[in-house]
Amino acid sequence: MKKKIIIHDRYGVKEKEIDYIPVRFIIAMLLIILETGSVIIITCLCAYYIPYFYILMWATEIFCVLQIINSEENPDYKIPWLLVTLLIPVAGFMLYFMFYNRKLTKKQSKRINKISQQQIHTDDSVTLAELEKTDRKAYLQARLLCKLSDSHIYRNTKATYFPMGEALNAAILEDLLKAEKFIFLEYFIIEEGVFWNGILDILKEKAKQGVEIRVVYDDVGCMLTLPGDYYKTLQNYGIKAVRFSPLKGQADNEFNNRSHRKIMVIDNKIGYTGGVNIADEYINEKKLFGKWKDVGIRLKGEAVKQLTSIFLADYELNVRTPVEDFLPYFKESTSIADKGYAVPFGDGPKPMYRHRVAKTMIMNMLNQSQNYVYMMSPYLIIDNELCQAIENAAMRGVDVRIITPHIPDKKIVFMMTQSYYKRLTEAGVRIFEYESGFVHAKVYISDDEYAVVGTVNLDYRSLVHHFENGVWLYKHDVLKEIKTDMKATISESIEMTKQNIKDNLLHRLIRSIVRIFSPML
Repeated sequence: MKKKIIIHDRYGVKEKEIDYIPVRFIIAMLLIILETGSVIIITCLCAYYIPYFYILMWATEIFCVLQIINSEENPDYKIPWLLVTLLIPVAGFMLYFMFYNRKLTKKQSKRINKISQQQIHTDDSVTLAELEKTDRKAYLQARLLCKLSDSHIYRNTKATYFPMGEALNAAILEDLLKAEKFIFLEYFIIEEGVFWNGILDILKEKAKQGVEIRVVYDDVGCMLTLPGDYYKTLQNYGIKAVRFSPLKGQADNEFNNRSHRKIMVIDNKIGYTGGVNIADEYINEKKLFGKWKDVGIRLKGEAVKQLTSIFLADYELNVRTPVEDFLPYFKESTSIADKGYAVPFGDGPKPMYRHRVAKTMIMNMLNQSQNYVYMMSPYLIIDNELCQAIENAAMRGVDVRIITPHIPDKKIVFMMTQSYYKRLTEAGVRIFEYESGFVHAKVYISDDEYAVVGTVNLDYRSLVHHFENGVWLYKHDVLKEIKTDMKATISESIEMTKQNIKDNLLHRLIRSIVRIFSPML
């Protein structure tokens, strides 16, 4: 299978044809199917040939059902697994043992304990006390977020908002040229093209100059965009590159617990995050679903060190060398006078994160809002708890607006998203579909005071399964720009009302079936 790619570099534009067959992906899938099928077949044969083995099977199924019922998981996640376990003979409880648990492995957990000792540890008491005097409600939110995500609250940080990927790209290239000590990048997707090749040219030059460069890219996220051994190519340029959780074809959590993070750190002074991956559709160099709407945020100042800490933890989680001392990377920093507060945070599976960080913060924003909450997300696949929080805010009189795409990237996922429209609009929520193209932005803002910008979608992948990150902002000047962008995006959108929400019998049937199993997807 051949794949044509367009290379843009300092010498011009050229087309290149490469051999591209995602062999590892195919092998991994076959291994998972083989492993799962083998276990099920062996169990069935034992039941057929070994007397009374079926009694053990029934006992095992009862055990699985009790385990699911008594687990601390969200009921929305339990229900589909109960159906699978009870309705599919033998295979149901075998699938439960293989795929239900979403925790990290014991080996990963052990390494995480070592990594946590090296992460940044800051005394937040003075900053939090200062915030408490100003606004106790904001203090309680910030304190909770720091506790949940093991993060810290910062002042003296300037935030710059980018309403489109093109503007973000230009700023990134400018900042990369100024790097002196190190450059760290972690992205779910990296794809060769205008965006990545422009960055890579600078990285190669900086590596020659002695700047330390590290790159983490998700192995599944880049399965169809990069060759399997691309990390070796980067290593040949003098770049320390690793794949996040390489796919090995094991029937466990390999397709969960991915790194959906987008982080760039330069000298611990400048940091970027947001929804933008490094691929050409994100800067509208390549048209897939109309105009691609995505956003990013640039931090300059003290809060950047938290992004540095998150990156280093992920890098160290995926290398085999002893855990490094992170302290030297926190020494170089800068301080920019700004009146606002910022908490860069991470989210992910247990035991690294014991609670659902992003979901808690979004619900807090909804529960404490007084005037408005605007949310922008490519997907709307939420559990009943979060759905009720959105409904309750709207019924309380808060102006709740959600922006989703009008042109979908995945038809089934889009149907899941639309399945929530009727319930939410009946509660008073206003839903807008971005008519110009595809919304990939993940932005949440409330009452001109709070905002979250990052990688977190309103779906189970982000809120439950994957490693994510974002920035919580309070009273930053940038909130004005975020609100302006939200309103501008709404002006390019179609409001979903009773008249244009498709709600015939066929649609309801398909959506009902799809929603049952959405927490497992």
